[in-house]
Amino acid sequence: MNKLISSKVIVQSGIAFGTSGARGLVTDFTPNVCAAFAVAFIKSIDKEFSFNTVALAIDNRPSSYAIAQACTAGLKQLGLSVVYYGVIPTPALAYKAMQDGMPSIMITGSHIPFDRNGLKFYRPDGEITKADEQAIITNTAELNAIEDLADLTLNKAAETVYIERYATLFDQNALAGKKIGIYEHSSAGRDIYKNLFERLGAEVVSIGRSDEFVPIDTEAVSDEDKQKAISWSKKHKFDAIFSTDGDGDRPLISDENGQWLRGDILGLLCSQLLNIEALAIPVSCNTAIEESGKFKKVIRTKIGSPYVIAEFAKLSREYKSIAGFEANGGYLLGTDIQINNMLLKALPTRDALLPVFVLLMQKQKITELLTALPMRFTASDRLQNFAREKSLELINKLKNDASHFLSCLGYEEGYSLNTTDGLRITLDCDDVVHLRPSGNAPELRCYAESSSEQLADKLVVDALKFLSHS
Repeated sequence: MNKLISSKVIVQSGIAFGTSGARGLVTDFTPNVCAAFAVAFIKSIDKEFSFNTVALAIDNRPSSYAIAQACTAGLKQLGLSVVYYGVIPTPALAYKAMQDGMPSIMITGSHIPFDRNGLKFYRPDGEITKADEQAIITNTAELNAIEDLADLTLNKAAETVYIERYATLFDQNALAGKKIGIYEHSSAGRDIYKNLFERLGAEVVSIGRSDEFVPIDTEAVSDEDKQKAISWSKKHKFDAIFSTDGDGDRPLISDENGQWLRGDILGLLCSQLLNIEALAIPVSCNTAIEESGKFKKVIRTKIGSPYVIAEFAKLSREYKSIAGFEANGGYLLGTDIQINNMLLKALPTRDALLPVFVLLMQKQKITELLTALPMRFTASDRLQNFAREKSLELINKLKNDASHFLSCLGYEEGYSLNTTDGLRITLDCDDVVHLRPSGNAPELRCYAESSSEQLADKLVVDALKFLSHS
């Protein structure tokens, strides 16, 4: 029997951890590589926890089922049982596994193109840390080469538990009178959402379902999806349109006019409405969060949910209710909280449903809720197929002197730099340009903030145009 060493297999694969999970080309996720990651994950945590079962789930990518089969083959070499929950949102898998005290693996590439895929790992107590990622990469567990991939038996329990988490939290008529469009595309949660929204009293129209995988990025919504939402809203007179990214952990919601909300603004509104005391958020989020004056403490981190989660332990020593969210909209509940005299348990991983439900439960229109916020607007986009090495080279150059770059954008004033993650340039007029190589794909991301939506949009367009020719 051909014996393999997990660390060697992983290094040779070229698959690397990014901001959320291990990502790479589908062609690199060979059965041996998938099994090596699964075995290394378990061997890196098995001294801390006692378990005999591992939970798995997948998104709708064509490659995801075979990856799950390979992970299962590796796990069974360790004498472990595997429960396969099928196509469900990442937070549904994480929540069920945490309640059962078992580790879990989500096979998903989230929003990246379908020729790529990934693995997200969860310990029995929640999402892995950056230290856990290193422990997986360097683990020297032995495994046999994978020869056969067996069919997996579907278990629907995680889907049911996730639905009940929210269906029992709110009144059955909580969304009565609301007409909601659900942009289903290829989201892992598309077969859950309509049922759940209708159970809460909403009138639901399913739209945009696709048999092909659609890589929706909630931080960089395409012009096509922007126009679709406006057209759908005019046609159906929706109160809101709801969607998610591919694995259902990042929400995308529009107002009644079909205008998509920024994820950090959704997080800000949700946190205010839940009376959250303290927040951990990535450095790329809108400064309206601090300007709102609604929170006792706001900590800014590097971009990526592991960095946000790492701050929860510190915040929980001083504050009773803590949460985090990202510019992509994923909401992380760091502590148990009370809603409607019901206990909502913490879910310290990105979730798409909580912020959306909290927003839609309000009597005011979404546009009315937005007008009460500080007038700070953000925009973002990306240069795709842009080598990470080139991104780093450009950013290092700008760290030394950004004056020419800013001059080309129309700014002739002072600025300050923040290098927490990438390069964040704050001008004396409070406009912001933030550049960062993606941790998940060969992309250069650009975030901008200004006093108007038009200025923020223009800033992103101009910055990316300049950088694409640099």
